[in-house]
Amino acid sequence: MSQAAGTQAVTPKLSFAGALKDAVLAALVAFGLFALMIGLHTDQGPTGALVISTRAQELGIIVGLVFAGALLRALIFGRGPVPFAKIVPAGWGDRAQKFSKYAGPLLLGIAVIWPFAFYHNRYLLDLGILVLTYIMLGWGLNIVVGLAGLLDLGYVAFYAVGAYSYALLAQNFSLSFWICLPLAGILAAFWGVLLGFPVLRLRGDYLAIVTLAFGEIIRLVLLNWQSFTGGPNGISSIPRPSFFGLPFTDEEDGFAAFFGLEFAPIHRIVFLFYLILVLALITNWVTQRMRRLPVGRAWEAMREDEIACRSLGINTTNTKLTAFAMGAMFGGFAGAFFATRQGFISPESFVFGESALILAIVVLGGMGSQIGVVVAAIVMLGGFELFREFEQYRMLVFGFAMVLIMIWRPRGLVATREPSLHLGKPG
Repeated sequence: MSQAAGTQAVTPKLSFAGALKDAVLAALVAFGLFALMIGLHTDQGPTGALVISTRAQELGIIVGLVFAGALLRALIFGRGPVPFAKIVPAGWGDRAQKFSKYAGPLLLGIAVIWPFAFYHNRYLLDLGILVLTYIMLGWGLNIVVGLAGLLDLGYVAFYAVGAYSYALLAQNFSLSFWICLPLAGILAAFWGVLLGFPVLRLRGDYLAIVTLAFGEIIRLVLLNWQSFTGGPNGISSIPRPSFFGLPFTDEEDGFAAFFGLEFAPIHRIVFLFYLILVLALITNWVTQRMRRLPVGRAWEAMREDEIACRSLGINTTNTKLTAFAMGAMFGGFAGAFFATRQGFISPESFVFGESALILAIVVLGGMGSQIGVVVAAIVMLGGFELFREFEQYRMLVFGFAMVLIMIWRPRGLVATREPSLHLGKPG
C-alpha cells in the first residue's frame, strides 16, 4: 500500500511537446496581464496632455522570461508542485528557529547603535525611522489579525485618526506632543470600538469588506470636510516635539544650548528615531504582557474556534472589542508620531495601499509572531529601497518575490510563536 501511494505521489515528467505547450500558454497569460501595465506608458506631452507610448521591448523581455521559466519548470518538475523542501537544505528551518531566539536582542542592539553609526547619513536615519514606524503599525495590527484572527483591511483609518487628532489638538489648543500623544491613542481606540460593534457577527471575507469600507469612509471624510480637516490641502505647520520642553532650535533655550552642544538639525532626527523606537518597544511589551493575560488567551482561542469559545463561556463581544481597541490605539500612537515627524498630513497619506502594506508585513512575517513582523518590515521596506532604481518595475519584482516566499513559507517567515502559557511539571 505504501509503495502504491508513493508511486501515485510522484508526478510524471512531461514530454518536450507538453512542456512547450504549457510554456506557450503561460506566455500568453503573461502577455494578457502585462500588455497594458508594461506595454503601454503615459507621458506628459508638450501641450500638457497625456501621450501614450509603447514599450514593446520591455514587454517582450518579460513575456520571454515567463516562457523560459515555464518551460524549464515543466521539463524539470512536470505539472506538479515545485518541491521546495528538496531545494532548501535540510534542517534550515530548525536552524532559523534557533537563530530567532537571538534575533530580538540582536536587532534591538542594532537599532540602539543605528543613529551613532549613521549620524551623518540623513537618508539611513530616515529609513530607520520609517521601518520602526511600520514595525509599530505591524505589531498593532498583529493584535487584531494575528492574535484575534479578525481580518482588518481598514487599519490605516486608525493611523489617520491618530495623525489628525494630534494635528488638530496641537494647532487649535496649543497642546504639546506629550499631551496629544495619549489623547490621539484614546481617540483612535474609541473609533476602534465604534468599528467593532457593527462587525460583531461578521468573520472572514465579510469582515474584511466592512473594515475596508470603514477605512475608505474615514479617508473620504477627511478629504471632503474642508472646514475641519483642510480637505485635500491637508494640515501644515504641525508643531514639532520637544525634548521635555527643550525645542530643537538654535536659540538660547534650545536643546543644543542647554547641553552645551553645537546646534545641528540632525539632533531632532536622532531624537525622533529614539522616540519611535521607545514607542515600538512599548507596543511590543504591552502586546506580550496581554498575551499572557486572560484576554490575550481569549484572543487566541477565538482565533482558533469562536464557537468553542462561546461554549466555554468566553464573552466574544468584549474579546473582539478589546482587540479592535488595542490595535487601534497603537495605530493612533503611530499616527501622532507620523504627523509630528512630517509636519504636514493630507488624506493622500492614508490610502488603502498603506493598509495593504501593513497587512502584508503581518502575513509575510507570520501571523501572531512579533519577531516575524520585524523581519518582514525590514525585508519589505528595505526591498523597496533596494529596487528603487527599477522605478515602475520594483513593485512587479517585489510582488513576484513575495509570491515565492509565500509558496516556500506559507505560514510566514517566522511561522512558530512562543506559547502564551507554559504548563509546569507536577510536583
